[in-house]
Amino acid sequence: MAAQHELNQKPSAGAAPRPAPTRSERRGHRRCKITQLMRIRPSDPTRGHFEDLRGSVSVSRSGAYFQSSEPGYQVGLRLFVTMPYSNQPTAINREYLAEVVRIESLPTGLFGVGIKMLMEMGMYENYPRAGGTLL
Repeated sequence: MAAQHELNQKPSAGAAPRPAPTRSERRGHRRCKITQLMRIRPSDPTRGHFEDLRGSVSVSRSGAYFQSSEPGYQVGLRLFVTMPYSNQPTAINREYLAEVVRIESLPTGLFGVGIKMLMEMGMYENYPRAGGTLL
């Protein structure tokens, strides 16, 4: 009954306003604000092709957030993401299948893109193997 009475009371003129309740954190893993170069391209061959080389704004074990000028991103779009990416001949890159989960229009004219890593596709090396083919 006392709780109901408190809900019906109006705040006094001198009382400080209560902060708005914060949204609960939905991320399963902590984020690190680090910049890692990523190579991003759509996995669906029926979609318009693009290749985006971007640095991450923040990364977690299960996702990443970056800014891009590429207008081809849509929520639900599946991507191949190579992270960290290097074009050095001896680099070993990891490729992931990811999905766009969030897009924001930023005041800078860029888009903020949040992706969720779905699975690791594997590692590949940039230098040629016997037979001259790249993996």
